[in-house]
Amino acid sequence: MSTSKLLIALFASAGLAVAGAAGANTMNKDAHDTAYKNAESQYKMDKAQCDTMSGNAKDVCKEEAKGKEKVAKAEADAAYKNTPKAREAARIAHADATYNVAKEKCDDLSGNQKDVCVKEAKSAHVKAKADAKVDRVAADTHNTATEKTANARRDAAEDKRDADYKVAIEKCDAMSGPSKDACVSEAKARYGK
Repeated sequence: MSTSKLLIALFASAGLAVAGAAGANTMNKDAHDTAYKNAESQYKMDKAQCDTMSGNAKDVCKEEAKGKEKVAKAEADAAYKNTPKAREAARIAHADATYNVAKEKCDDLSGNQKDVCVKEAKSAHVKAKADAKVDRVAADTHNTATEKTANARRDAAEDKRDADYKVAIEKCDAMSGPSKDACVSEAKARYGK
């Protein structure tokens, strides 16, 4: 599976997990505290398992463990607070965790492949954060047709387009001469630059 397809699948599953949590019942303080403690103990176990590894696999494992803990805590906060802002923070925690793991996995590559991998990870991260913001703004206003929501959607679309443009330009860097010029021109035309 290509890196970009993997990133899309990871972000989609993260979004679905948070969307499911958004509809769940709220959490009481004791359950919230227990969820935090469970996240911390799970992190310690996961990190200990990473210590048996070496090289970039160890680094990836550590990022996965950190991300898993942060996501669990953010989801506990979202369930406890039950606010659009807390749900957005949980989605951003998913996006950040996925991004950090993807970036770490890019370290296994070199040259332009690594650069493209990092740009694709950043692009997916920007898109996930933009979607989380739009959803929060829409939930805050309780009306998806409001001007604030429309502005948030427009800003999100622009952020996504810019992120895709950066990926396209990075892919062009692997080329040279007329091929590169054509690639850059096509990217500029496609993304309105």
